[in-house]
Amino acid sequence: MPTHESLIITDRESGAIAGIAPSLGFNCHSFCVSGDDGPVELLWTAPGFLAGTERASGSGIPLLFPFPGRLEGTEFEFAGRRYSLEAGDGIGNAIHGFVLNRPWEVIEHTDDRLVGRFLASDVDANLLECWPSDWQLHAQYTVAGNRLELRVTVTNAGDELLPCGFGSHGYFRVPFGGRGLADGYRVHVPAHSYFELIDMLPTGRLLPTDEVRALAGGLEFAAAQLDDVFTALDFADGECRCSIDDTRGGRKLVVEFDDSCPHCVVYNPPHREAICIEPYTCVPDAYRLNCQAIETGLRVLKPGETFSCRLSITFTGAT
Repeated sequence: MPTHESLIITDRESGAIAGIAPSLGFNCHSFCVSGDDGPVELLWTAPGFLAGTERASGSGIPLLFPFPGRLEGTEFEFAGRRYSLEAGDGIGNAIHGFVLNRPWEVIEHTDDRLVGRFLASDVDANLLECWPSDWQLHAQYTVAGNRLELRVTVTNAGDELLPCGFGSHGYFRVPFGGRGLADGYRVHVPAHSYFELIDMLPTGRLLPTDEVRALAGGLEFAAAQLDDVFTALDFADGECRCSIDDTRGGRKLVVEFDDSCPHCVVYNPPHREAICIEPYTCVPDAYRLNCQAIETGLRVLKPGETFSCRLSITFTGAT
């Protein structure tokens, strides 16, 4: 069975290695560091991912654009024009945008860095019939020590206004490396509110976090049953710091992102072998909510205008 190419970047001193699949949405499907008892894989990826037989949104770190999460139904209206989209969530809604399952162009590859580009009009001209303007994403992965960093820049590459939002959808293994029990693992996200959802779509109503969603104080992984959009995040010096803590082993995975992402989805996939921590620049279904004068984080870029965001993953407790 044909497989998609995985390009490797590494930090020679620490031994950390990341694998990225440019033809599968520039997905970083592996980040492996050196632990006390051998290599520790931090990302969960389905066995058939590189064969192209698995959902593009179900492994590694899918990149979501021009809308993270769901849009209600399969029609999107902007500036008086309607656009037809495909349902993708199993319940009739469009989900996660257009870049996570399409090929990216590699524009730089060094030992510790990989840079990719997605220009919609080059990748698939039909995308210009699905969205108000052309766009370009520029994504850079870098490995330094036991740290993986992703920097993304969005550019309106067309002649019309570009409504958009970006998100990442990282699947983090619990337990780390996939070995042993998940007992003692705690998930921490400094969030104080979440959006009410009906049929998995936000109503715009904000609710204070409750015992089921008490991530700010740390929530036992075994108790987590989440697929929620969190907000009112704590930022220090422009950074939000989330973590997965192995309280018995003294190890920690830290996920940090900048304040371009004021929202964060936290999700337990059904297999219970990972948890997703997903920083978003805007709320799912932001376009509909914006029409109701609800603040969502939706960006509308003028031709040539850009914005950037940053995400990092750092593992401590490894040799």
